[in-house]
Amino acid sequence: MRWLLAGCCGLALINISVAMLITQKPRFYGVKPRRNVGIYCLFSKKIPQATVQWYKADKYDSKHKTKIEAGEKFVFHSSNLTQNVLLFIHRLQINDAGVYFCKLNNTWGPGSAVQVAKPLDVTQALYRTKMKDALIILQGLVLALFIAASLLRKQHLLEKRDIVYEEPETDHIYEGLAIETCGGDLYEDLCVYAQPEDAEAQWE
Repeated sequence: MRWLLAGCCGLALINISVAMLITQKPRFYGVKPRRNVGIYCLFSKKIPQATVQWYKADKYDSKHKTKIEAGEKFVFHSSNLTQNVLLFIHRLQINDAGVYFCKLNNTWGPGSAVQVAKPLDVTQALYRTKMKDALIILQGLVLALFIAASLLRKQHLLEKRDIVYEEPETDHIYEGLAIETCGGDLYEDLCVYAQPEDAEAQWE
């Protein structure tokens, strides 16, 4: 039983040591479209008659990896003892971005990330900047108009409320009517609009 456990531990250590021997250079590419790049899969010791396989994934921790086949886009180069050590990618495009892994004897390499930057169009960038500034100004004007309309409506409602609750003016029916009095406060004391003193009454 002890020998069986020791054998399992030994195999595990061998697998770990093999996994630690694989490296990839470079670990990152950031290039423009239509550029050519190469990724190397290296080992600390030579493994005779070994064949490296290459895979592509969207992320480092992605479980789904697509195997890369040789063609016009992807070209493999070999060293003296190991096949397909170098992966050469021709004329990179946006959809070529991802993480490329090499694999040898069921052991994966650490991966090399490739990012393809979109080409910058100065004319389009300036146009978008101007459009963004115009939209910001338009939003400011619309906001100012909305605030002004709200204030005017509020002022109109206040004026309307003041008109509804305003007390009507008191109309004086007898305003402007002057009655001459002879110093008395009673109707009997009202002076008669008399004729001149020297005039005689008609009945006399």
